[in-house]
Amino acid sequence: MRRGLTRTARQWLYIGHRWVGIVTCLLFAMWFMSGVVMMYVAFPGLSNKERLAALPDIKWETVALSPDDAMKAAGVTRFPRDLRLSTLADEPVYRLTNWDGKRQAISAVDGHAITHISASQALAVASHHPAIRAPHLTDVVNRDQWCVTARYDPLRPLYLIKLGDDAGTELYVSSRSGEIALDTNHTERVWNWLGSIPHWIYPTVLRKHGSLWRLVVLWISGICLIVGVTGIWIGILRLRVRRRYSGGRITPYRGWTAWHHVTGLIAGLFVLTWMFSGWLSLNPGDYFAGRNTAGEVMQPYAGHDAPDIATRLPTSLPVGMVEARFVWLDGSPMMILETRDGTEQPVDPASGAPIHLTPDRLWTAAAKLLPDARLTDRLTLQRYDAYWYAHHQERELPVLRAMFDDEVRTWFHFSPVTGDIVGRIDESGRTYRWLFNALHSLDFRLLLMHRPAWDIVVVLLSVLGTVVSVSGVVIGWRYLRR
Repeated sequence: MRRGLTRTARQWLYIGHRWVGIVTCLLFAMWFMSGVVMMYVAFPGLSNKERLAALPDIKWETVALSPDDAMKAAGVTRFPRDLRLSTLADEPVYRLTNWDGKRQAISAVDGHAITHISASQALAVASHHPAIRAPHLTDVVNRDQWCVTARYDPLRPLYLIKLGDDAGTELYVSSRSGEIALDTNHTERVWNWLGSIPHWIYPTVLRKHGSLWRLVVLWISGICLIVGVTGIWIGILRLRVRRRYSGGRITPYRGWTAWHHVTGLIAGLFVLTWMFSGWLSLNPGDYFAGRNTAGEVMQPYAGHDAPDIATRLPTSLPVGMVEARFVWLDGSPMMILETRDGTEQPVDPASGAPIHLTPDRLWTAAAKLLPDARLTDRLTLQRYDAYWYAHHQERELPVLRAMFDDEVRTWFHFSPVTGDIVGRIDESGRTYRWLFNALHSLDFRLLLMHRPAWDIVVVLLSVLGTVVSVSGVVIGWRYLRR
């Protein structure tokens, strides 16, 4: 009876892997090939450097309202998560983001709330972009393939403006606030149809429903993970190393089936870990903690929560600044001036005198981040390590790391220049770093330090995975024809 049950179970194992694998091998092949494209072409976004590069200089003489006036006009009851001064076309504007995510734009000329901008104003915003040639408005977009995610909801609808440059750059400008929300170019748009869109199963019609998209991808990747496990199981069952098949072969198969068997065993561990980490990227069960820094953490660090910082701006401020951010640090106000190339300089918001943040002052403020925990270790990172590194995005160096003994062993990273908290990670985040970034993107420090070693390894493994997948597609197609 046991032998009969084993034979039946093995038969269903083969049948299940064969027929479900016909569809899933198409997905596997698509994922491996699109993953190589994603190594070099990211999904369109707007980096902080790109955003600053498109802003005009602040004309300080036109700023009539103080930051306190702007917060009063916005009706905020506590100091906002983000408060900054920049220029909308030719008008200075305060932009506020509250702790509930609500955004507001207040004119720094007369204090009126900006809730809508015209097409001509949007073109004026685009006119300061460094790639500008012959700008023209092509559409008003509520949602398309490149702005499909919920992060753009507070800015919709968006003016779509073509800049007329050789790269085919297109800007998305918010019709609500006049902010540049996104830029894309021709290369990104073309290659992402072969990269991120198929890889993430990202068509607009599905992705605009965030919870449904997440559920669909979880189930699809979960089924593919099971198929991968059964494939390795079958591969081991059919492998003979000692008592070989006729002709001294280790596999009973020939042709495409032999390729599928042998390469599946060679690349099996990579395929499984890659599939598992990809499935894990969707955070099933919401196991991994979020990475945002909450207001109750920031308030002790800022040392101030009331909606005030400066009743007036200094009469003399440096030219060439495109943005000014207003923050509190350990009970002291600061205005952080930013240039078009991303250089930042903290100054006193009352006098305009430069502020140099000392390490002692920053560590004193950092110790207050978690009042119920103790700051156990403080590090100054002069170079990247396993948890603070640059791969697909730039990261500041040097950076300070504050380590706490709270229940989840939280680490904070913050800038020694501005005091900004630039990262927060706890035990679950560090676990996720190894289960996703390491297994899925092969973000191992040794490889990343010796590019193109990382490129060679990832491409070779992707080729092996593609061979396994394509051979499975061929085998499945032959079964279907029969």
